[in-house]
Amino acid sequence: MSESDYVLDHVMMRVGDLEESLEWYQNHLDYVEYGRWEAETFTNVYLGPEDRGEEDAVLELTYNHDTSEYDMGDAWGHIAVRVEDVFEAYEELMDEGVEDYRDPESCGGSYAFVTDPDGHEVEIVERDHGQKWSLDHTMIRVEDADEALGFWTRKFEYEPDGRWESDSFANYFVKPAGASERAMTVELTYNYDGRTYEDADGWGHLAVRADDLGDAWDELMEREAEDYRDPESCDWNYAFTKDQDGHEIEVVTPDTDVMDD
Repeated sequence: MSESDYVLDHVMMRVGDLEESLEWYQNHLDYVEYGRWEAETFTNVYLGPEDRGEEDAVLELTYNHDTSEYDMGDAWGHIAVRVEDVFEAYEELMDEGVEDYRDPESCGGSYAFVTDPDGHEVEIVERDHGQKWSLDHTMIRVEDADEALGFWTRKFEYEPDGRWESDSFANYFVKPAGASERAMTVELTYNYDGRTYEDADGWGHLAVRADDLGDAWDELMEREAEDYRDPESCDWNYAFTKDQDGHEIEVVTPDTDVMDD
């Protein structure tokens, strides 16, 4: 596989009111629609900033037609978006009527948080690269930091891209070898108290991109990744594996028509 393989393509979250969620992301984060799949029981919509780069990840909103309520659980933490100045960006969102969740001062001045209509947390981080509001990282919680780092290193050849240690937890950032600074990273959060996590239904999956689905899947199977949903069972449109904590990871190709609920 090439260096560009397994770059993060998108993160999927489930929403209870598609139009409300689209309005929120389009009005407050200036996202545009990049694609949509309408099925009998669900709708997928892909969003991101205008003029995104080749390695910029997008957000997938999944709306299931038979339900409007989801449990966020705690196995997933948040998505993070980039801005040049966190104070200015937060004030902009407050002026637009976004709920005041965790302002920059309460976070030490280096980041802040808001929530979308379904309660998904959206972190605002300062970066000197990438478009405003572009996806910087997705945070997931892990029960064993060494095991989680080993998973991403061995299965997808990811490399460290930052680390933060505190008194009670550590954050580890990883991304593919050779990926640009605009590529979305995975933030692995490890709490030292040995807690376990609930993988509820408000969050769906991370997706990684590969040039060839069959080759990528064969490689993952050789590396003893979990055979969760193989390409054949998904009509050769995509496939799914899982990490050591059960977070779902989709494998897609650049021309994949994604169809999942």
